[in-house]
Amino acid sequence: MSRSAHPAGPRHADVLPEGHYTAPPSDLNLLDPKVWARTVERNDRGVVTVGGIGVDELREQFGTPAYFLDEADFRARCRAWADAFGADADVFYAGKAFLSRAIVRWLKEEGLNLDVCSGGELTTALSVGMPAERIAFHGNNKSQEEIQRAVEVGVGRIVLDSFQEIVRVAHIAESLGKRQRVQIRVTVGVEAHTHEFIATAHEDQKFGIALAGGQAAEAVRRTLKLDGLELIGIHSHIGSQIFDMAGFEVSARRVVQLLAEVRDEHGVELPEIDLGGGLGIAYTSEDDPREPHHIAKALTEIVTRECEAAGLRTPRISVEPGRAIVGPTAFTLYEVGTVKPLAGLRTYVSVDGGMSDNIRTALYDAEYSVALVSRTSDAEPMLTRVVGKHCESGDIVVRDAFLPADIAPGDLIAVPATGAYCRSMASNYNHALRPPVVAVREGEAKVIVRRETEEDLLRLDVG
Repeated sequence: MSRSAHPAGPRHADVLPEGHYTAPPSDLNLLDPKVWARTVERNDRGVVTVGGIGVDELREQFGTPAYFLDEADFRARCRAWADAFGADADVFYAGKAFLSRAIVRWLKEEGLNLDVCSGGELTTALSVGMPAERIAFHGNNKSQEEIQRAVEVGVGRIVLDSFQEIVRVAHIAESLGKRQRVQIRVTVGVEAHTHEFIATAHEDQKFGIALAGGQAAEAVRRTLKLDGLELIGIHSHIGSQIFDMAGFEVSARRVVQLLAEVRDEHGVELPEIDLGGGLGIAYTSEDDPREPHHIAKALTEIVTRECEAAGLRTPRISVEPGRAIVGPTAFTLYEVGTVKPLAGLRTYVSVDGGMSDNIRTALYDAEYSVALVSRTSDAEPMLTRVVGKHCESGDIVVRDAFLPADIAPGDLIAVPATGAYCRSMASNYNHALRPPVVAVREGEAKVIVRRETEEDLLRLDVG
């Protein structure tokens, strides 16, 4: 279908006032495989497809905005992580990235474990039969009820995050006549190269027990004295969206030093070390994530080398990829509503979603890619800002992107790499209805999380 070109503001990168941008691609119809799910491609009509189904068909059946998840890609990434680390290590999918009952079923079938950080995530996991021993329970302020449920069902590990929690978990376990397997989360003083709000291992933050000042060593002493706890290892998580392995090397060295101190003081060699997650994915073509086998090789070599130097047996390694598994497998499909050129600046393209379905741009200044997916276009690139429909100037989906100059109301555009932290952080701001998550595989599409309805909103409003 032909589109008339709109007056378009700036066409070239050198006029972007902020000075940080991506140069316009030579062909806006191409889809960078680094940022799109594995089965995404354009068909001979120029329509983008996933799992063999065109976005025009998906829009007709499921509406917009909506998240479309490539199930085959998700499963392949689960297998890649499991194969990379092998039988001598454990891979825990970080449920906070995105969790649903379908996701839990896929994890079970592909042999991964699950990391949860709330009672709701634990309930979701148990509701479809995830074995409790394959679940780790995280969180910096678990309630008494959450701890009791976790101990009662027999989760494989609880990650202790404070001195108070050491006592709480021990008391609950003893009252239930159980001995709960635990790890101690340690903050190792490593600040990963990431956004300030998602760097989690420097001392000035809410997570974990600091190595500094001997606090972690004291936590080990207290844990080992309590009959209700079985200390199986140390946990460290240094941040999110990390590409550089140097931070993991420093973290592993400091954790191994603590293991050596535990051996020397208590005569105990703890059998496990969890290095957390935080491995980055490609949101734009400039991002260059590592493959799971590279990550596994690097982490295993780091831990082995440090343990050999300290005279320790190499402990069993655990990792917690969440974003690295689910993030690249999904995209968000929107319909363009208005196109507003601002002379000398950029063109604002408004869509039918926004910060209620993707808060990350506003919260973290996250960068995303975007593409016209309902057709191809030979129009020249136009500098745009993709924004939502909410009553906030910060309601931005993609801050700076190039779209064809003939973009028009009714076009479908898609933002890739939205599988992690988009639906899980979605809100009802402005009483928006949270979008569905639709799994697509081999020509079939099925809703795994349905779209909210106005009845859902009113059902909770009991005033």
